[in-house]
Amino acid sequence: MSATARPPGEAVGLVVVSPNRELRFDVAARLQSGRWAVTQATSGAEALECVESGAVSLVLLDAALPDLRVDEFKELLRSEYPQVEIIPIHPHTGQPIIGTPSPQSVSFELLRHMSRVPAAPARTSEEPGLQEAEIAPAPYLPGLIGSSPPMQRVCAMARLVAQRDTTVLITGQSGTGKDLVARALHQLSLRRYKPFVVINCAAIPEALLEAELFGYVKGAFTGAVQSRIGRIHAAQGGTLFLDEIGDLPLGLQSKLLRFLEHGELQRLGATDTFSVDVRVIAATNADLRKLVEARGFREDLFYRLSIFPVELPPLRDRMSDLPELAQTFLAKFSPQTVSLSPEAESVLMQHSWPGNVRELRNVIERATILAGGGASIRAEHILL
Repeated sequence: MSATARPPGEAVGLVVVSPNRELRFDVAARLQSGRWAVTQATSGAEALECVESGAVSLVLLDAALPDLRVDEFKELLRSEYPQVEIIPIHPHTGQPIIGTPSPQSVSFELLRHMSRVPAAPARTSEEPGLQEAEIAPAPYLPGLIGSSPPMQRVCAMARLVAQRDTTVLITGQSGTGKDLVARALHQLSLRRYKPFVVINCAAIPEALLEAELFGYVKGAFTGAVQSRIGRIHAAQGGTLFLDEIGDLPLGLQSKLLRFLEHGELQRLGATDTFSVDVRVIAATNADLRKLVEARGFREDLFYRLSIFPVELPPLRDRMSDLPELAQTFLAKFSPQTVSLSPEAESVLMQHSWPGNVRELRNVIERATILAGGGASIRAEHILL
């Protein structure tokens, strides 16, 4: 099937080809939705491998290829893969350079989508050592869907803090997407090329959590046959995401506070300390103020973590985003184009969504299975 004949609900495979890492990142970040399946390539040869290995309909092409002349690359691609559309992109903004495509074409849809998301300035250097003044705040959060007023506030708050090293506390009910906000903050930060390390404080037994966080030296405890760095050290230069921070045991809270205050670690069984440069983002669905009052959470740690709080709204407070969320999940879970009937959408809009976006995701996945390959999700397919 050609790119222009692709069904409107199906994800479009495209490759962003450029030796400029910043340009590739910015273009890919602006296409974070279920409509686009984005891969990146640094050269013409790498782009050809991407086209050969997957269902690619579009190639977004920077003219500065390190291995092939652009005209050679275009000629080769058109002769071997005539169904793939080649679209030049601006070498500084990443914006597609398209003449006047048909409103029914994928090119037109791409141009319309990207024009709604302003580009961040692209670097010409491949060096990852970015200065804060070089990157303008992005007007979106990669991976998040929704333009409702509550989500606009979340995006505005996150953009303000993304490129700083300030500790962020993300709060909100379970299933609202706190992990997506944390990842977006990392992607938009100056640490984006360094590790993003996640540790779920509720998922690791208390007896093991300290070793996971801080590491240990050989012989520190039975079974410690060799030294090991902890998750904090593994995030060196990048971001440490502490999910479910409200479940962090009291005994470890003072040690975490010391690290936050001084940037120093002491592994289990060691006598020396060493410095680690890590930006910390924490998240919880618990009311930490109530935990502080109940003496289940240290007050000083609470204030240290909540220097910059970002609260995510429950889905019931951003229902105008539900149709777009539902369509994104439909595109993700259905191998073919599936529409949401008005009756099914009405059922979704009347639900209170105690499980928030995660619950909606599960409901849509179940509905695509119950639809049995049909072209429409009907009300009877929505099981709540």
